[in-house]
Amino acid sequence: MRLIKQSIERKTGTGSATLLPEEPEDMWHAYNLIRPTDLLRASAIRKVISESGSGSRSNERVHMTLTIRVTKLDFDPQAAQLHVSGRVAEENKYVKLGSFHTLDLELQRNFTLEKAEGWDSVALDTLRESINQDAKAQLWAVIMQEGLANICLITDHQTILRQRIEVSLPKKRAGSSDHDKSLARFFQTTLDSLLRQLDLANPKPLLLASPGFTASSFHHFLKTHVASTPNKQLAQLLPKITLAHAASGHLHSLAQVLASPAVTSKLSATKFARETLLMDTFFTLMRKDDARAWYGPREVELASARGAVGKGGGVLLISNALFRSQNIATRKRWVGLVDEVKGQGGEVRVFSSLHESGRRLEGLGGVAAILTFAIEGLDEGLEGEEDGLEEVWDDVDDGGLGVEGKGGVEEDIDFL
Repeated sequence: MRLIKQSIERKTGTGSATLLPEEPEDMWHAYNLIRPTDLLRASAIRKVISESGSGSRSNERVHMTLTIRVTKLDFDPQAAQLHVSGRVAEENKYVKLGSFHTLDLELQRNFTLEKAEGWDSVALDTLRESINQDAKAQLWAVIMQEGLANICLITDHQTILRQRIEVSLPKKRAGSSDHDKSLARFFQTTLDSLLRQLDLANPKPLLLASPGFTASSFHHFLKTHVASTPNKQLAQLLPKITLAHAASGHLHSLAQVLASPAVTSKLSATKFARETLLMDTFFTLMRKDDARAWYGPREVELASARGAVGKGGGVLLISNALFRSQNIATRKRWVGLVDEVKGQGGEVRVFSSLHESGRRLEGLGGVAAILTFAIEGLDEGLEGEEDGLEEVWDDVDDGGLGVEGKGGVEEDIDFL
C-alpha cells in the first residue's frame, strides 16, 4: 500500500489518509482499516437516468467521486476484492444525500479514509503496517496426500487457498503400474498448477507437507523435473523448499504444520510464525493448568488491570475481528485494552482472522493473554460472562468484530 497523502492531527486523531492499493494483500489492509461509520471517498461508476423535456428517458454510466458513510464491508480474500456499502455523505448533481451506494475498491485506484471517531492507536498501527514494504514476507505451501493437493499462499495476514487439486488414483496392486502412472500424472498436474502461481524471478520459501512419503516423493519429482529442464530460475527454488509432516492433505492440517519446530526454525523471522508459536505456548500452558494462561474478555481485562500482562513477558493475544464492531463502545473497549497493555510494557499481538492461528484464537472468544505471573481465580464470579461473550460475537459483521478507538491519540504519527 502506498501512502499518497495524510492529514491526521497528532493529538486529536482527526483527519484523513489517501492510500493506493498496489497488490492483492493491500485489500486485506484496507478491509482492516475501514470500519462502520467511517467516511470513504473513492471513484465510482453509477447509472444515471435522465429525462428530456419530451418525457423520453435515457440511461448513461457516469464516472464520479463519491463519499459514503460506511455501513457494511464485503471482502473476498480469494479474489482480493473489497466492496464497501454505505449512505452517500456528500451530495452531487447525480446522487442524492443519504442514498445507498457500494464502492468497489480496486488496485491502482486511490481511496481516502476519514475516521468517524478519530484515528485510534489500533488504526494507526494498522496504517503503519499497511505502508511498511518490509512486512510482506510470504510463504507458499502445498499440503498434500495421494490424489489431493492444496496450494496455499501464506502472508503475514492471511492464508489463501489458491488451488485445490483432486485426482482419483487406482489402488496399488502387485505387478500393476497403473497406480505409479496415475501418481506421476497427479504430481505433474500439481507442479504445473504450482508453477503458474509462483514468481520464479523472486521465489519465496516453499513448504511441502503430507502424511507418509507423498511430499518427499513430490520433492523428488520436482528435482527430477529441474534436472531435465534448463531453467535456472526453477533451480533457484530447490534450496527454498522445506519438507514437513502433516496429519492429512486437507487445509485444516496447516496449523499443525506451521507449529512444528522444523518449520518454525526456518520461518522464525515472519510474523505468522511468531503468532503460531505464541498460540502453541498458550495451549501448552492451558494443558498444564498453568494460571499464567487466561482467555475471555473479563478475565483478560482483570489480569491487565492487575498489571499481569505487562513488562517481563506479558502478551495480549487479540483477534483483529474484534476491531470491526459496529458498536463504537465495543470498539473503544478493545482499543482501551490494547493501549493499557502497551502502557504497561506488555506485548500486543493482533491476530489475523484469516490466518490459522487467528482462527484458533477466535475459538477462545478472540482474546487471550499470557501473564507475567500466575493469578488464580480470575473466572470466579463471572458465571454470566458466557452470555456477555455471546453478545459480543453476535456483533459480528461479515465475519468480524471491531473496535473503534479513543478520541485523543497521544502518540506521534511522524512515521507518515
